[in-house]
Amino acid sequence: MNDVFELRRTDVGGRIGELRVPRSGVTVETPALMPVINPNLQTVAPKRLETEFGAEICITNGYIISKNDDLREAALDVGLHELLDFSGAVMTDSGSFQLAEYGEIDTTSAEILDFQYRIGADIGTPVDLPTPPDADRERAEADLATTQSRLESVEAVDTGEMLVNAPVQGSTYPDLREAAGRDAAATGLDLFPVGAVVPLLNSYRYDDMVDVVAAAKRGLGAGSPVHLFGAGHPMMFALAVALGCDLFDSAAYALYARDDRYLTVRGTERLADLEYLPCECPVCVEHTAEAIEGMEDDERETRLAEHNLHVSFGELRRIKQAIRRGNLLELVETRARGHPAMLDGYRALLDHADQLETSDPASKDAFFYLSSESARRPEVRRHHDRLSRLSVAGRVLLTEGDENDAFDDSWRVVPPFGPFPRALSETYPLTAEVPDRLDDAAYEQAARGVRELAEANPDVEFVLAHHGWPARALDRVPDRVAVERLGSTDEYDGEDETEP
Repeated sequence: MNDVFELRRTDVGGRIGELRVPRSGVTVETPALMPVINPNLQTVAPKRLETEFGAEICITNGYIISKNDDLREAALDVGLHELLDFSGAVMTDSGSFQLAEYGEIDTTSAEILDFQYRIGADIGTPVDLPTPPDADRERAEADLATTQSRLESVEAVDTGEMLVNAPVQGSTYPDLREAAGRDAAATGLDLFPVGAVVPLLNSYRYDDMVDVVAAAKRGLGAGSPVHLFGAGHPMMFALAVALGCDLFDSAAYALYARDDRYLTVRGTERLADLEYLPCECPVCVEHTAEAIEGMEDDERETRLAEHNLHVSFGELRRIKQAIRRGNLLELVETRARGHPAMLDGYRALLDHADQLETSDPASKDAFFYLSSESARRPEVRRHHDRLSRLSVAGRVLLTEGDENDAFDDSWRVVPPFGPFPRALSETYPLTAEVPDRLDDAAYEQAARGVRELAEANPDVEFVLAHHGWPARALDRVPDRVAVERLGSTDEYDGEDETEP
């Protein structure tokens, strides 16, 4: 477990944690949003970010401050917190974004870390080498080696109580991301930003983003606090948190406002296209779309930025409550229905169900089956994996109907889980809420459960009694399991007549 990060509650890969920031004595509850503060242009005053929006941590660009004579002298004179008028934790970036954009910056990791320390940053960042998506492997490996060398050089810099980021690069190569995660964790540094994902997010490649983060998480391990660099749109927070991301930095609240764009948890709207404001935040309650559109540029930008912040912080509170309730995946699925690319991301998330299952609690309040994707949730996988642990012998009826005394035992069958002893009927997740009209995926997963049970017990005679399962599901039932369709009475007559 990381010395500065402690987990409090988990759900899937998501977690509520505490990040202790010793230099300022602040403890940040995660998942947390870090508003990006541009010291040259503040759309919303940093003090208001604390008092009105609840920001406990922010991020600013240490490289930009170092290259501006006035800002540099002021930061060295009074310190970063007073310069920004922000009493929470302050993270500083190193100029890696400028390096990715312009190909060159005038500083080294040692120099910029020393500067970040001298101006009072709570969390500093070395200069890593971001590799864009789809770069050729040779370049990705070379850039990764450079980044790792720079991380190792941090040992020579006196950073005192300042926490230090260890960025994880590797482009879109999962094996490189996983290796980079292991190497970053081995440095003994404190926080772990997954970098160079902004191009993926900007092009709506949420499925690739999921694969990149999942790979980095495998390398980093469960106890590492993870920052998803450049991820600031509320529509993808739930997905990223379910993967195990803890920190997000948002310049989007201000950048989008400058372009008259209005953030929602389903996507982005242009102010000119809105007749009504579909939000309950103070900005939207107190103003109409027409009124905001008619404001002077600076005032309109501020009002939109305020709305964007309310939506972003509100979504993180909603996510935390979902983690506490154990229904984070239901929230992720709801968000996934807002955009086809988000649905791709959710499906990619479920491709990593085995990985997510390791941190997913064994018991929660409820399981809601909402779509075919629900059939691939970690809880279903866990149930199938545990069927081999259950004791079964003799002649066993697996039924969607009633018990039958003609058998040695009679187990229930509930899609998508499949078979289980009746004594487990009131245990999670077998108390799942499922619709009456299930899709084929639910029955296919239930058939997989039957197969897992049959393969684990080759000497047991099984009969499956069902309510008209689709052929694709029945094809997955082993040949040695007798199959019978139930009648209207839900009773099985005991005759083993396998369906054609």
